[in-house]
Amino acid sequence: MLIPTNGWGKDIAIDSSLVKTNLSAIKEKIAHCNIKIVAVTKYFGQSAIKAAYEAGIRDFGESRALESIEKISQLPYEIRNNSTFHFIGHLQSNKAEKVVKNFDVIHSVDSLKIAQIISKFACSLNKREKVFLQINNAGEEQKSGYSKEQLRKEILQIYNLDGIEVLGLMNMAPIGVDKNTLHKLFKDVKDFKDELEKEFKISLPELSMGMSDDYDVAVEEGATVIRIGRRLFT
Repeated sequence: MLIPTNGWGKDIAIDSSLVKTNLSAIKEKIAHCNIKIVAVTKYFGQSAIKAAYEAGIRDFGESRALESIEKISQLPYEIRNNSTFHFIGHLQSNKAEKVVKNFDVIHSVDSLKIAQIISKFACSLNKREKVFLQINNAGEEQKSGYSKEQLRKEILQIYNLDGIEVLGLMNMAPIGVDKNTLHKLFKDVKDFKDELEKEFKISLPELSMGMSDDYDVAVEEGATVIRIGRRLFT
């Protein structure tokens, strides 16, 4: 993965015209689909969020709980009030309360335990936290995420938690694989989502999959949410 030279969360000036140009190119590629674009600002500072907001984006993704909460808290009120903030990183149980308080959507639920913790804190705040269940269908040891077998065992328990609204599945494809492999992996996630809906009689309307290097393939295979960072801001 190419990490921008400004480092993790360091603020440098990013012009909204650059984001508008990049966003237009992305939308042109996926013009045939109704896709939500989450601007991944985890490697950037407030300037990137402000520029993306000016370009018309209202969904922002962050992955480091404490650093991102501080960043979000310092944004202008208009941006904070009119934006949806997505937590897209691995969620540790000791950070769950802060994440539930400060984020609207969590993309990385990978166990019943963390789902129960999220639900508990959401109920204490009188809210239902929107979540995606992360699938690691490539079996990468360095990545979090459910196996299909384990999710089948736990999905109804998660789905029925009072403080959680399950939006769908999330997937991160391996880096550097060819397009044929990407197509197979993304299609497998879509097919598995359909299987779960049919088997358990539940609704999983969203698929969060696809990033800067593979979003076009993900969209072809049924993604409804894509998470784009570098392609927007560099």
